[in-house]
Amino acid sequence: MSPETAKAQETKTKLLEGALRTLTEQGIAKTSARTVAAAAGVNQALVFYHFGSVDELLAAACRYGAEKAVARYRERLAAVDSLAELLAVGREIHEHERAGGHVALLGQLLAGAPTHAALGPATADGLRLWITEIERVLRRVLATTPFGEFADPAGLARAVAASFVGIELYEGVDETGAHAALDALEQLGALVAAVESLGPVAQRAVRHHLRRRGRG
Repeated sequence: MSPETAKAQETKTKLLEGALRTLTEQGIAKTSARTVAAAAGVNQALVFYHFGSVDELLAAACRYGAEKAVARYRERLAAVDSLAELLAVGREIHEHERAGGHVALLGQLLAGAPTHAALGPATADGLRLWITEIERVLRRVLATTPFGEFADPAGLARAVAASFVGIELYEGVDETGAHAALDALEQLGALVAAVESLGPVAQRAVRHHLRRRGRG
């Protein structure tokens, strides 16, 4: 990589980090070429040179932030071996991301999507990265349970992601309620774990019951 290319990449990274920091600390309404450039420590003309527009910079920053976040937890998620553990890890991730300001960032991205055309698709792309990781875990952990042949891992992954997004936003207006929702998800995981711990005869009975319900 030439020094010029390296310098350009460094500037783009500064702008991406500056955009994420500005969104988190000042909100979508105060995010502009000037405020992002100030946060990045560069000339605001570089916003347009590297990204063309503020909206395209914000979209790129959204994808960049999501890729970094998923990468932080990919190894941890790969070690999950039960639905209960997945929900527990999800709660750990939620707490860590909230403390880092990333929950507030997601709220700003969702708030800005209706008026910033590029943000909606970029936010959806970021969520899809999480859904892909969650679906991979679900396919693995459900395969050996009585629910494996009945569950839809792709749909469940979207439901889990949507639940955590909703809880993150809900937490801003009712923190106690949001924590109660997380507790309820963990209780669901405990119920599934209880079924997993049943002997083979009992597990066959559960499968038989689920098949009958499915035919009905």
